[in-house]
Parts: sequence; C-alpha cells; structure tokens
Amino acid sequence: MVIEVPGYEYFEARNIFSGSKGDFNFKILPDGEVMRVKTWMGRFCLEKSEVWQEQEFPISKDGFELMRKWLDTVYASI
Repeated sequence: MVIEVPGYEYFEARNIFSGSKGDFNFKILPDGEVMRVKTWMGRFCLEKSEVWQEQEFPISKDGFELMRKWLDTVYASI
C-alpha cells in the first residue's frame, strides 16, 4: 500500500483520521455505518480547500480494504 492508514479497528471505533503524501491529502470521517473519505490537493487543511474526490465505504473489514485500495488508486492518478 502506498497510502498508510491505521488498522481496521481504529475505524471500527469511529475515529477520524487524516493524512497526506506530498501535496495529496485525505481525511477519513466515520459517519454511522460508513467511512466518508475526502481527498484534496495542496498545503491547506480540508476546511480551506476544495474537495477533489469523495467516496463512502461501509465500516467493515471488506469496506476497509476497498477504502485502502481506493486511496492508492486516487493517489496514483495524480
């Protein structure tokens, strides 16, 4: 995996996580039974930036793996 995130249990506990790689940024926001993932480019925080891509994944082990693959795919597209 290119993009590093905590393990599934971190998100199962409904914790928020944000990270970056170069100018690529992302934030994972658990909301009910889904993880909402937002990506943006640049050096500013999400609140000061335009969302580039956004996707939702179920909070499950399968959803977690799909989310990790999606983040790598989005990063590879820049």
